[in-house]
Amino acid sequence: MPSATQRANYRGRRRMENPRSRFLAVLTTAVVASGVVAMGTATTLPDPHTDGLTMESAGNYDDITTRSGDRASRGDAKTTLSTANQPAPDVWILPLHNYTLTSFYGERWGRLHPGVDLGAATGTPFVAAAAGKVILCRWNAGYGNNIMIDHGGGIVTVYGHASKLLCKEGQQVKAGDRLALVGNTGHSFGSHLHFEVRDNDKPIEPLAFMRKHGVDIQQHTEAIYS
Repeated sequence: MPSATQRANYRGRRRMENPRSRFLAVLTTAVVASGVVAMGTATTLPDPHTDGLTMESAGNYDDITTRSGDRASRGDAKTTLSTANQPAPDVWILPLHNYTLTSFYGERWGRLHPGVDLGAATGTPFVAAAAGKVILCRWNAGYGNNIMIDHGGGIVTVYGHASKLLCKEGQQVKAGDRLALVGNTGHSFGSHLHFEVRDNDKPIEPLAFMRKHGVDIQQHTEAIYS
């Protein structure tokens, strides 16, 4: 049985620190600390596959692809739109409605009356008989307020005696676009629209020409609406 002195010495040795245990504790602490530092660094460095963009700011790659697809769709829409804006087929209509045919093409008072007169109340709108370019829109001697439209192929339509002009020279118009209001200006006797057709600057009989294009001025009919 150990003496009291031996027991005291033994308890002292157990209280002394073990150098090896101390070394292992320090090493464990260092490893854990380095792991924490590494984790913190990883959260601050950009993902090399996103060039520094976060998923939120970049909207991820699926979103970028979608935006690229949107741009392509818009390009396709432009192509479709430009195709839809191609010139329409050759369409002719009556230049005026609710009129009375008061005068025909032909000799009158010893000279050629180069068109037809369509009687209507002053201020009644009249329209382009077909698509074309306005080449004249102003006062023109005996025609009074006068409009001429070039339809291409040498064909020009003429509208005379307007009370008010609603278009301008150089304007592109479609069949049915308003040109002016019926009047009694220039060399005119009563409110009416003087309408004529010219082929290479020579007046031609307008009733026959318009019938060939589906419009019967005498019958007040248009093929497009019949």
